[in-house]
Amino acid sequence: MFLAAAPAPAESGDLEAVLKRMDQTAATFRSAQAKFTWIQYNSVVNDIADTQTGVIYFRRSDGEIQMAADIAQPDQKQVMFSHGKIQIFQTRTGTVDVYDAGSHREEFESFLVLGFGGGGHEMLKSFEVKYLKEEALAGVHAAELDLIPKSEKVKQMFSHIQLWISIETGLSVQQQLFQSNGDYRLAKYSAIQLNHKISENAFKLKTPASARVVTH
Repeated sequence: MFLAAAPAPAESGDLEAVLKRMDQTAATFRSAQAKFTWIQYNSVVNDIADTQTGVIYFRRSDGEIQMAADIAQPDQKQVMFSHGKIQIFQTRTGTVDVYDAGSHREEFESFLVLGFGGGGHEMLKSFEVKYLKEEALAGVHAAELDLIPKSEKVKQMFSHIQLWISIETGLSVQQQLFQSNGDYRLAKYSAIQLNHKISENAFKLKTPASARVVTH
């Protein structure tokens, strides 16, 4: 008597479909632009500690995904990630903080540009990925994934990450990054434009000549 093999869980098939959709988008990805809301939650006070809004840009250049963000509220800032460096210009103080990712470049890239231009199966190199469910998120049909970093250094920053991928576009519409102390950062993206032309100025810091540069 032959025993029928148990059917594979639905989640495994659903995950593969999401990863393939991300791969398809990554294959033709040139750029993306979106409005964002970044929310920082503090577990000690059990409340939102900070909310930032603005516009974010991604592009594929020189074999990497670069990111630039113009933060409009509550304080004007520019954030830039390219060539392994993070630059943050704070308009209020006139200071540019520069962080060199150095040997940790891949770790920074793994979450700074998560869900924007990276392939789904490529993501498996950096994370253990589990399919959770599909849901409507602000009118977008999205698949929710749970990611556990394979790198212990990344895991020290974020114990796990929940990622919502649009079924239609293969891009991230929401990310929630959890820290081991109970804090988390929630990023929501809307009005996403894929492969539209983005001005070169979007990837240049708009700093005055008097700006003070601090390298960390």
